Amino acid sequence: MLEGFNSGIMTKKKTTKKLKEKVKIPENKLHRQILGWALVLGGLLGFLPVVGFWMFPLGIVILSIDYPFARRLKRRVGVWWGRWQQTRQKDRKTN
Repeated sequence: MLEGFNSGIMTKKKTTKKLKEKVKIPENKLHRQILGWALVLGGLLGFLPVVGFWMFPLGIVILSIDYPFARRLKRRVGVWWGRWQQTRQKDRKTN
């Protein structure tokens, strides 16, 4: 049977691209929000064993599906990172 086919209606699977790989995330909005907030809170406690600071940006990526503030934050960081990479490459070429 076709994946994502449910009672005659095609549903779009929720995925996000991270490092050129697709990662499946929960389709249920409540589950996405719980997972996203849990990752953000775990990222804030990154100094503790087991949890890490890597959890914060991953939580923001998941929350950006449902929350405009997280979408804006993700976009701003993406633009800043791209500009930083460009200036870094220019600096390397001039040296």
